[in-house]
Amino acid sequence: MKFAKVIIDISAEQVDRAFTYRIPEELEDRIAPGVRVRVPFGNSNRTRIGFVIDLTDRIDFPEDRIKPIDSLLPKALDTAGDLIELAAFMASEYGCTMNQALQTVLPVKRKVGKNRRRQDPVREIEVLSGEAGEGNAAEAKRSDDETLNPEQTAVCAAILRENSRPTLLYGITGSGKTRVYIELIRHMQAAGKKSIVLIPEISLTYQTVRELTKHLGSKVAVMHSKLSLGEKYEQFQKAADGEIDVMVGPRSALFTPFTDLGLIVIDEEHERTYQSDTAPRYDTRIVAAKRAALSGARLVLGSATPSLESYTKALRGEYALQTLKKRAHPGALLPKIHIADMREEMEAGNRSIFSGRMQEMIRERLELGEQVMLFLNRRGYAGFVSCRSCGTVIKCPHCDVSMTAHNNWYYNPYTGAREAALLSCHYCGYTMPMPSSCPQCGSRFIAPFGTGTQKLEQAAKKMFPAARILRMDADSTTAKGSYEKILSTFQKGGADILIGTQMIVKGHDFPNVTLVGIIAADMSLNAPDYDASERTFQLITQAAGRSGRGGRAGDVVIQSYDPSHYAVELAARQDYEGFYYREMSYRKLLHYPPDIFMMQVRVRSEDEALAGEAADYAAGLCRDSFVSEGAVLIGPCNEGVYKINDNYRKILYIKHSSHAIIKKIREALAEALSERFGNRKVWFGFDIR
Repeated sequence: MKFAKVIIDISAEQVDRAFTYRIPEELEDRIAPGVRVRVPFGNSNRTRIGFVIDLTDRIDFPEDRIKPIDSLLPKALDTAGDLIELAAFMASEYGCTMNQALQTVLPVKRKVGKNRRRQDPVREIEVLSGEAGEGNAAEAKRSDDETLNPEQTAVCAAILRENSRPTLLYGITGSGKTRVYIELIRHMQAAGKKSIVLIPEISLTYQTVRELTKHLGSKVAVMHSKLSLGEKYEQFQKAADGEIDVMVGPRSALFTPFTDLGLIVIDEEHERTYQSDTAPRYDTRIVAAKRAALSGARLVLGSATPSLESYTKALRGEYALQTLKKRAHPGALLPKIHIADMREEMEAGNRSIFSGRMQEMIRERLELGEQVMLFLNRRGYAGFVSCRSCGTVIKCPHCDVSMTAHNNWYYNPYTGAREAALLSCHYCGYTMPMPSSCPQCGSRFIAPFGTGTQKLEQAAKKMFPAARILRMDADSTTAKGSYEKILSTFQKGGADILIGTQMIVKGHDFPNVTLVGIIAADMSLNAPDYDASERTFQLITQAAGRSGRGGRAGDVVIQSYDPSHYAVELAARQDYEGFYYREMSYRKLLHYPPDIFMMQVRVRSEDEALAGEAADYAAGLCRDSFVSEGAVLIGPCNEGVYKINDNYRKILYIKHSSHAIIKKIREALAEALSERFGNRKVWFGFDIR
């Protein structure tokens, strides 16, 4: 007789151990690790849904005490055994429950919305790009632009020879990393293997899918958060049924149920979006490496600005390192960089958002019929609203942050009129009308300050009235398909200027863009993070890389109030190696990752006193038990944003040179905190870097 080990799907009750069930004879050939089953649970007659994680013929209880599986869930995606093992790895590595890990690797549980009209997301992209129907032709023959250059050919061959290690593909912007990915996927197709291509965010879906279907044909599917549950189910079902060869999407696409996986690509591997911010708080790069090892697949991490962690692993030999140092397009060179010191602009009387050089170069491009991209990493109209009389800043009542002004029409219930200003919290989503007077002193002199993408768009329209302008940020892309429509319009020359946040500077390839303007390039230097300089360098370098990718020369104007900062200077020179060694010298001096391991212990509660008590308890436990083992303790202190959505947030930092010791500390803290505060309204999270 056979038995199954089943994890019950009850996330709220934190049931995290396997229960043994007897497999009925009629289900013996259909029960396997990964399937979802309905089983009796508890003393009542009710049933629960669970995940089968193992089969066994040995039991620890009398057979007559073991209940049988009630039924196998119909039309449920089964999971390959390696994904069950991957979930177990995630539970161990990130301190989550097995249930949480299984819910992550099985993001789509059932078919829904049977009567709803759904679109194939790949087909929609083909229609928008004007290439519908060309995919099948791409399968039949190669076009002239598919020949790899010698540098790309050598890199592909080296990656295919690498069987035991992940490969870091460091290629300058425009060097043709996507063409390398396509050639590797072709090799997998020839071997009967499947591929997963991860992208950092939805905005890259259009560009990536467009390129893949152009060269690989129709066996490409898409997974991202804008799809309905039914659409997600259908995409995963195509993978499970062997109908597709490639799955494209953000980090959840890593769990595509391919049974013959041969390649995982993580494009723009340096991006923070590859770090999950909900339990399990996993690093996609680490989990991808584990899945590749379990599947016997190759893992390629690509970037023009690799994370310091990945580049350090490459230098240590943990990753193979391959480089692309030339732009792929014949004759294409890195753009010429111009730095505008905005302090000097102000002294000269220029109060515009645009420096004099920026204004001049935009006009030149518009006259030549070339395109411009303007990057500002802050959405909305203005950064904050304050009173000029008493200095009061309008803050969110639920979060410890200032409200951002948005230039959107809304209905004001107090006046009964349509008004063109709205204050929004970018943390909890709370909105309120723009006040007509200061709530503190009653002054009418209250106004927005700072600049966001909406204000930049308004200024550009005023200064360049004949220009056709598009804006792409979180506010302009709320509707389904909006990313694709904006990018398709710009790609086809339907606009002269594209304004946007960081979503426009990651991996996009617009051959007619010959000028990129970076507004407030050093804004991210003021973030309260040890990696603020790294983030700034990456954003500037990536933004600059959008210019001059075709046959025409490109220019970049970097506007900065701190142009002498090494992150700005080295980004202007596109000098990644120079930045790496400069930044690493500071990380080693201050003992920050990747020089050592650091765990962030986060505590939050709606009860401010309870949050403080729990954070102090965690610090005391660590101080008493682990400082003697070499752990370095910093804090606890308030997080940079102390209150979000009525939750008070504390943070504690623990450093150690040993990853094993850091995990040991996490396990001890998790157990002790759960025992002491488990029945009280306090939440704990652990991030290891």
